[in-house]
Amino acid sequence: MECDERTIKKAELSLGGGIKLPKGFVMPYRLSQSTAGPGAGSTSAVFSFDDCRVKKAISYDVGEFDLNVSQDGTLFLTKNNEVFLKKVEIKPVVFHCPEQAFFNLDQRCIYNCAFCASPRLDKNITKGLTDTDIVVMIKDAMEDQKVVSVSLTSGVIENAETTVKRFISCVKAIRAEFPNIPIGVEPYISGEEDLRSLKDAGATEIKLNIEAANKTIFSKVCPELDYDLINEMLVKAVKVFGKGKVSSNIIYGLGETDGELRDIMGRLASDGVIPGLRALRYNPYNRESLRSAIGDIPKVTPERAIRVSKMQKTIMERYGLTTMTCNTMCLECTCCDIVPFRDI
Repeated sequence: MECDERTIKKAELSLGGGIKLPKGFVMPYRLSQSTAGPGAGSTSAVFSFDDCRVKKAISYDVGEFDLNVSQDGTLFLTKNNEVFLKKVEIKPVVFHCPEQAFFNLDQRCIYNCAFCASPRLDKNITKGLTDTDIVVMIKDAMEDQKVVSVSLTSGVIENAETTVKRFISCVKAIRAEFPNIPIGVEPYISGEEDLRSLKDAGATEIKLNIEAANKTIFSKVCPELDYDLINEMLVKAVKVFGKGKVSSNIIYGLGETDGELRDIMGRLASDGVIPGLRALRYNPYNRESLRSAIGDIPKVTPERAIRVSKMQKTIMERYGLTTMTCNTMCLECTCCDIVPFRDI
């Protein structure tokens, strides 16, 4: 499959609905129960084709795509009774990601960002993992799977300071047991001292999410967060962690233009920050909050996803950035986005 065709297929699959499994089909690996990211709240699995990976919700009852098994055991996907992908494979998930132990330290959050499903999930889903639990889980996973890195995210439970302390404690515990493994963190921080504390604890990469293409949209979807502070901390994070080790999610599909996306990606990249693009997904947990914040906006199309991802790659090349310097979190995983230098 040629690169452009492969990218089109990935965009269509990642932005489309779930996958319906054939009756009686037994999944070969443990399923993923996500509490963060686009798949939060769903039961999902990772499907791969032509070096692309996509994490999809699965069901035996409904789905936009159908998983099929040929007589020789080959798995393939159909859509509207026509072959969509001639061959797919199901990949094991370590924790949340393939080849990566990615933990959500706490799904609860005092902030109410309109797009985020995590704090709206059933409170019983919270796993309440201790640092020791996480270290043991990583060790167990390494016995029978390839684990390339560890990543940590979290909601803000009481305040940013308390949550950062939890990150630091967990990073120290992981670093003590695994001296050489890359560790990525995705916190909300309150000052430069948090950056240095996380780095000193053993974190090697950091993601501070700007979330929206401009301040106006940000104020609608994340009214309780500080847009200017995040921008300031991103610049300082590059000084602490280094160019190519700092990234920031930009959610698109919130009403911004391509030009506004180009501007924010250019500004981040000029500061040494890798701009990560994430298409907005609607789900039962965020649909009403998004409607209240931004109104009814059409879903992101595969055509736009490809267009802006190519723009993203061009901007990164201009400033000497590549996603290949990232060993943790979303840019390493690639399951939810079209990632430059990996997918295109």
